[in-house]
Amino acid sequence: MNDHLSGQRFETVAIHAGQEPDPVTGAVVPPIHQVSTYKQDGVGGLRGGYEYSRSANPTRTALEENLAALEGGGRGLAFASGLAAEDCLLRTVLSPGDHLVIPNDAYGGTFRLIAKVVERWGVSWSVADTGDPASVREALRPETRLIWVETPSNPLLGITDIALIADLARTAGARLVVDNTFASPYLQQPLALGADVVVHSTTKYLGGHSDVVGGALVTSDAALAEELAFHQNAMGAVAGPFDAWLVMRGIKTLAVRMDRHSANAARVVEALQAHRRVSRVYYPGLPSHPGHETAAKQMRDFGGMVSFQVVGGESAAVEVCNRTRLFTLGESLGGVESLIEHPGRMTHASVSGSALEVPGDLVRLSVGIEAVDDLLADLTQALG
Repeated sequence: MNDHLSGQRFETVAIHAGQEPDPVTGAVVPPIHQVSTYKQDGVGGLRGGYEYSRSANPTRTALEENLAALEGGGRGLAFASGLAAEDCLLRTVLSPGDHLVIPNDAYGGTFRLIAKVVERWGVSWSVADTGDPASVREALRPETRLIWVETPSNPLLGITDIALIADLARTAGARLVVDNTFASPYLQQPLALGADVVVHSTTKYLGGHSDVVGGALVTSDAALAEELAFHQNAMGAVAGPFDAWLVMRGIKTLAVRMDRHSANAARVVEALQAHRRVSRVYYPGLPSHPGHETAAKQMRDFGGMVSFQVVGGESAAVEVCNRTRLFTLGESLGGVESLIEHPGRMTHASVSGSALEVPGDLVRLSVGIEAVDDLLADLTQALG
């Protein structure tokens, strides 16, 4: 991180870390280095360490420095997608014969990667309720090398006490990885709570505008960072320069967006709780949420993701998804515009029939930053 930013607040770091004005032109926004290779000053004479853009690119470097600063980590690595980041991490830290613990509520793509791809080369896995330390302990084995956590989780908004599970992981000789996508580094910083690695889909809140796909890893473990960087280069699923630039552009407004996402979500939750066609609301900001106290301890606010169950079952839930006008029916989350989806048939179809299967009557909202009264009116008419 830039030395002059030491001690600066999050909003300042988000705008300035890794993003010094261009030394040649003075441009205040880092340029897009849309280039594949670099002139060498004699064989092996690299300028700034740049040789080939799979290995490193100045625009991607700027984003990686920014991500590390935001998470309070030593090194950040930017990838072509969140799943590319996860794949690199899993193949770096796990070997055939190893075991990992995964949450009983998680992104369907993560489950698919582990259950359908990683398992095929000799890695086993167990499911645990990561919000319950006893459940995690029960899932551990002598060969456990990784505990995977999402908090808040996708799509049931479960909360895990990061510091507590980090202690448990260390005792077991395992690493703790936290998917921080739902919270963003503005609301939560897992490394400060003891996590070994943070993973992001930068497609979501970090990019924030539904116009880029990307992923990231951040760690403070220098040796692990070198291993991850080696695999990132060897495997090659890196963020392109324009994608890196778009994520940096989004990060500049992350703090103000997350404040608005959280405020709007709180109003939406209040309205859903009062609606006769809603049987249950999942949101860690609710005092009745089993993880509320932990979320209040480790998060700045409760975020913009809300899930709820609809009276009338799966067909009623699908009907609500089809009736909204401002809430766009679509996968993904974290953009400025509000989205609605049916997890069972969309983002989490891959977990059907598994321990991670989600209720058929569940609807997931990514609450955007529109005028909240307009969002409430849309939900009201959609619920009928």
